[in-house]
Amino acid sequence: MIDSYDFGRIVINGKRYNSDLIVFPDKVREGWWRKEGHRLHIEDLKDILEAKPEVLVVGTGYSGMMTIPPETRKHIESEGIELIAQRTAEACKTFNRLVKFRKVVAALHLTC
Repeated sequence: MIDSYDFGRIVINGKRYNSDLIVFPDKVREGWWRKEGHRLHIEDLKDILEAKPEVLVVGTGYSGMMTIPPETRKHIESEGIELIAQRTAEACKTFNRLVKFRKVVAALHLTC
């Protein structure tokens, strides 16, 4: 569960993180770097697509600066994955709500 989030920092199961990350149901992958910082590409999602979640929650940043191009959105949905993109604070709440009953992964941009 995500305990708290604020600009540039997040606490998950009592552990604090200060860089973008991916939250799987059973682990956290720290230091999630993307091909382009504020644009989500298919290549950025390799680990997520391999995990085959039902839902991918993307935290687009504190102010929502990260964008998801139509081709990336289309690819995710073609894999049968529901995509939810929200500002990171809201994405954290959505992840916590969904993880109780669905296979969900969160890809979270912590700044901008």
